[in-house]
Amino acid sequence: MLKWKRSLTVLAMTALLGTMAACGGNGNGNGATNKAEATPEPASTTAAATAAPSNEPVKLRIMWWGSQPRHEATLAALELYTKNNPNVTFEPEYSGMDGYLDKLSTQAAAKNAPDIVQLDPGWMPDWMSRGQLADLAPEVDVSKFDAKLLSGGQLDGKQYAVPLGSVAFGMVYDKAAMDKLGIANPANGWTWDDFFALAKESKSKLPEGQYFTLDYGGNYFMYSAYQYAKGKGQVITDDGHFNVDQAVFLEWTKKFEELRKEGLVPPADVNASDKENDPQMDLLAAGKVLFRYSFSNNLGTWDSIKPGAYALVTMPRAEEAGGWLKPSMYLSVSENSKHAEEAKKFINWFVNDQEAGNILKTFRGLPANKEIATALEASMSDLDKVGLGLLRATEPDGQTWSAGAGGWTNFIDKDWVLVRDQLSFGKVTPEKAFEQLKEASQAYEK
Repeated sequence: MLKWKRSLTVLAMTALLGTMAACGGNGNGNGATNKAEATPEPASTTAAATAAPSNEPVKLRIMWWGSQPRHEATLAALELYTKNNPNVTFEPEYSGMDGYLDKLSTQAAAKNAPDIVQLDPGWMPDWMSRGQLADLAPEVDVSKFDAKLLSGGQLDGKQYAVPLGSVAFGMVYDKAAMDKLGIANPANGWTWDDFFALAKESKSKLPEGQYFTLDYGGNYFMYSAYQYAKGKGQVITDDGHFNVDQAVFLEWTKKFEELRKEGLVPPADVNASDKENDPQMDLLAAGKVLFRYSFSNNLGTWDSIKPGAYALVTMPRAEEAGGWLKPSMYLSVSENSKHAEEAKKFINWFVNDQEAGNILKTFRGLPANKEIATALEASMSDLDKVGLGLLRATEPDGQTWSAGAGGWTNFIDKDWVLVRDQLSFGKVTPEKAFEQLKEASQAYEK
């Protein structure tokens, strides 16, 4: 099965480069050379207990990104942990995704990163290989986790990060608006031909100022899904080579060029103003677009903005599936933490305690701990069941996520973004955009 390159929304980490040798945050990850050949021996619960830190007062800094529901659930879990461990208190730092990596990178460069950090899977290879993270064994028990989810947090036989959940990459759509406008709803298993045909069919029904979808003509992740669906593999290979298929890229960008001309995607300035999950600036939440990409665990966030309005559907496919399965995110302990043992003890509780799982629910995806996931399925909310439905619909032949090759952060976060914006504003042709990407890639080739 083909492998996915890296995860959603990766920000540049140039603040780290050259600042410290043991520092990094590449957004696309490293290849097989940065992965352990086998899953480390799981730490036992007994080992975790015997390694328990003292009862001296400790304040742990913990940093994560997410939506308001995720923040509230995490804060409730921290409160419970302190109730059970009165000597441990927390200094939480949380925000949306925008700016998260820049802030964390700056802190890490100054050797002032929080004790516990939430990391995107795509950042893991560089963070591990540059010595940013502490080995979690034997304090953190990973015996109830799927080896495929664990592998992205491993390097040289050590477990530097523990996965918090598994998610599927698909699409969210405004079902309420589409029903009102008389636009047909998509079904799991739909194709890219279906997607573009539905866009054209919706034109006569869309009121002024409302659009079918965001302008994804230059979007790295959506293009990746299209190239996967066409059977052309990863955009950047695991061994670090540019693999954008020219014919597929031109086909994709020209389709969005047509949507742009027909007014089915927002004007460039409106499209650029989109801020995912923001009640005012998210173009889906604001009713400006009907479709955007999403992960299976994110429906609750949009539902909290407009209850009952949204639904999920698989990423469109072609010869192969377009969507993929991946770890949602990882939790790690900073190498420079002065309270590493307490931090590891907390992570072990966070990922293995059923009471914690009951609080955290599926705000970070279906829990990676198999026992907690099974226990939660029986009592899932209707929204969680919709997310689980997308996960299950993607599982049979969905692409398998892989951290891919390291060293391509700037290509994705700068070179590709520049081309994306030029396409959106009509500054380059699809042909010229491909040439620019191929030329820029030479600096990153292994």
